[in-house]
Amino acid sequence: MAIKSTIFKASLQIADIDHSYYADHALTLARHPSETDERMMVRLVALAIHAHELQDTCRGDGTLAFGTGLSDPDDPDVSLTDFTGRKRLWIEVGQPEDKPLAKACSKADAVVLYAFGSAADVWWRGMATKVTRLDRLQVWRLPTEVAPALAQMAERSMQLQATVQEGVLTLSGERGSVAVEPIRWK
Repeated sequence: MAIKSTIFKASLQIADIDHSYYADHALTLARHPSETDERMMVRLVALAIHAHELQDTCRGDGTLAFGTGLSDPDDPDVSLTDFTGRKRLWIEVGQPEDKPLAKACSKADAVVLYAFGSAADVWWRGMATKVTRLDRLQVWRLPTEVAPALAQMAERSMQLQATVQEGVLTLSGERGSVAVEPIRWK
């Protein structure tokens, strides 16, 4: 019998000062049995960083949602879909191969990847030349210490505040706060 995903609920208040976006989001995250708390929380941070795109890209008429995650490699970790069903933004986290990224670039207007973890630098050295032709792709690196700190904040029921100011997202909750300043690689 297969192990089922673990469900996490997050009430996320976003104050994105950089983009004048202020909203509350009630989120459900299904953590696949092989997914770590680090990866799950990086998905949550990616959503918070790009939540302003609901207004900026879709003029409020779109859906920002988590994908099926690790259980379906053809589905983004986070996506923004406009009212016509067009994928405006495809977000991945981790260190995927170049072929899935190329496929994502053919399906969405923009693709953003957040690499994290101690092996991200080694992964990028092998990947950088393979993805140079992907014009729709942005690659960001989260500092190594960020993902473990985010994992410490994971709870089955979370009340979180995300503040974005001058390119830095600060995620706060009952278990403390973490400042996330992504570094752009591509």
